[in-house]
Amino acid sequence: MLSFFAPPSSSVPHRLSLGRLVNQSTVLLMVSIGSLILLLALLILFHQNANATKGYQLRTLERERSRLLLDEEVLKMQIAESQALKQLENDKIIQAMVLVSRTQYTNQETTVARTERGPTL
Repeated sequence: MLSFFAPPSSSVPHRLSLGRLVNQSTVLLMVSIGSLILLLALLILFHQNANATKGYQLRTLERERSRLLLDEEVLKMQIAESQALKQLENDKIIQAMVLVSRTQYTNQETTVARTERGPTL
């Protein structure tokens, strides 16, 4: 009668190995999930770092563009100033020019340059 209630000796090691297998599977699952979370966190970190770097480069380029536009406006003002009528009137080369006393115009129909014809084939 005692043997009827006692579990067979072969089932005890089977239960222990099943419990150990469940514990190992749980640990393996937790390590896998932890590794996946760590990998995703690293990917997010690298992505955010790349976005921050692009933002910094964009701000630097915008500042350089603004500076170049300002330089362009300064150069345009200098060109306009140098082409102003007062500037041209005060130029020494222009003041050294001689006024023409007698202006002569041509009324010919022919051109000033002469065309030469080569031998025809």
